[in-house]
Amino acid sequence: MDDVRTGKDVLRKEAEALLKVMEGLDDTFTGAAEIIFGCTGRVVLTGMGKSGIVCKKIAATLSSTGTPALFVHPADSLHGDLGMLQRGDVLVVVSNSGETEELLKIIPWVKRLDIPLVAITGGAASTIARLSDVALVVNVEEACPYNVVPTSSTTATLALGDALAIAVMERRAFKVEDFASLHPGGSLGRRLFLRVEDLMHTGEAVPRVSVETSMKDAILEITSKRLGVAGVYDAEGRLAGIITDGDLRRAIERHDDSLLAKTAGEVMTVKPKVVRRDALAAYALKKMEEFSITSLFVVDDEDGARPVGIIHIHDLLRAKVV
Repeated sequence: MDDVRTGKDVLRKEAEALLKVMEGLDDTFTGAAEIIFGCTGRVVLTGMGKSGIVCKKIAATLSSTGTPALFVHPADSLHGDLGMLQRGDVLVVVSNSGETEELLKIIPWVKRLDIPLVAITGGAASTIARLSDVALVVNVEEACPYNVVPTSSTTATLALGDALAIAVMERRAFKVEDFASLHPGGSLGRRLFLRVEDLMHTGEAVPRVSVETSMKDAILEITSKRLGVAGVYDAEGRLAGIITDGDLRRAIERHDDSLLAKTAGEVMTVKPKVVRRDALAAYALKKMEEFSITSLFVVDDEDGARPVGIIHIHDLLRAKVV
C-alpha cells in the first residue's frame, strides 16, 4: 500500500472536482448571488451530516464578509427552530442527493412564507433542486475508491460557498476596513485592526535633520535615534528626502573621506516613500516589502509633505502584525 500515492490521488480528484464546478458556473450562480445580496434579513443555511458541517463554514464566511448568516440543523428546525426563519430571510439548503427527508419537510413551510430558496446539490433533477428558486449543481465524483464517502463533493460545495460569499462581498463593495471591524481579536485582528498611528514614533523620537545639516551631525542623529534613517527637512518643515544606512554606505563608496564635509541635502534620497497615519499597519508592512525598505515616514496632510511620525518594521514585528 502506497499512502503517498493514495494521498496524491485524492487531492488530484478533489482538484478536478473544483475545476469541474468552476467550468460549470453560469447565470444560475449570478441568480444565487443576487438572491443573497438582496436578503433584507439573514441567510439561513441548513443541511444534514457533513453537508451541515459545510453549511456552518459557509455561514461563518458570509457573516465575516458583511452578510449576516447562521446555521440551523434541519432536525431541530422540525421541532421549533423553524421560528428562526422570517420573511426577508433567505434559506440555503445543501444536500448532495437532493432528496434528504428532513430538508424536504422544511420546504413547504418555507414556501408558505415566500422565503427565497437556494439549493446546492449534486442532484440536478432532484426534488430539492426542482422546488428551489435557484439550484447550484455540484455533481462530482467522490475521491474515495467506492465513490461513496463525501470527499470531493463536500470540498467542492465548500469552495462554491466561498465563491458565493466573495461575489456578494464584491456587490456590497465590502472593504478591508469593514473586514477588520469584524475581526478585532487575535493575529488577524492585529493585522487588520491596528493602524499606523497606533504604532508610530512621534515627537523627539523622530530622527530629523535639515538640508543644511552636516553629514557628521546627520550620522549622529541616525545613530542616536536607532531607526537606521533620518528625515531631511527643508526650511518650511517639509520632508525633502531621507538618509538611510544604505545611503550612508553608498555615499562612503562615492565620496570616501570627503563625505563628512557634505550636507544632508547633498546625500539624501529624494521623494521618499510615506504612509498616512490612518492607514492599516498591514498596509505599511506591504509597502515596506514592496519597496524593500524598513521604515516609512508618516503623514496626515493631503500633500504628504509634513511628517507627523515614523514607523519601523520592528514596530510591526513587536505588534505581531507580520
